[in-house]
Amino acid sequence: MNLSEHRYTVSLEWTGNRGSGTSTYRGYGRDHIIRASGLPDLAGTADPTFHGDRDRWNPEQLLLTALSQCHMLSYLHVAVKHGITVVAYTDDAEGTLRLNRDGSGEFTGAVLRPRVTVAVGDSAHAAQELHAEANRLCFIARSVNFPVLHEPETAVAG
Repeated sequence: MNLSEHRYTVSLEWTGNRGSGTSTYRGYGRDHIIRASGLPDLAGTADPTFHGDRDRWNPEQLLLTALSQCHMLSYLHVAVKHGITVVAYTDDAEGTLRLNRDGSGEFTGAVLRPRVTVAVGDSAHAAQELHAEANRLCFIARSVNFPVLHEPETAVAG
């Protein structure tokens, strides 16, 4: 077993055939189901701008979610390593997507806004500094070709 390499699998099933397939651009739904073994199904779609359903997750949201989750998990790891006790963590992340004239597009950046609360006695300044190390460790941030910026806030409990 190679511990330095990990593989992930998901399955996707398009569920948006309204009876005539993709015979017209507006004639089909963008709905789909994302599956992974042992996990609940995730209802996906396109962004509403691209004829998706507002009640389902779109790929752009999922990419931003992956960045936010990865940073949080990396940060919690780094906090333990440096003896900082995190007692609360939230993030309000935002990503920017640019559309091109040819119909393509790409993310041009993401901003994570983690709000961290550390235990009484821990240094808010030291906890704030750990975001840089967490960003360097985050697998997802290291894998994207756009900047992932951070606007963290740190408080001490109590």
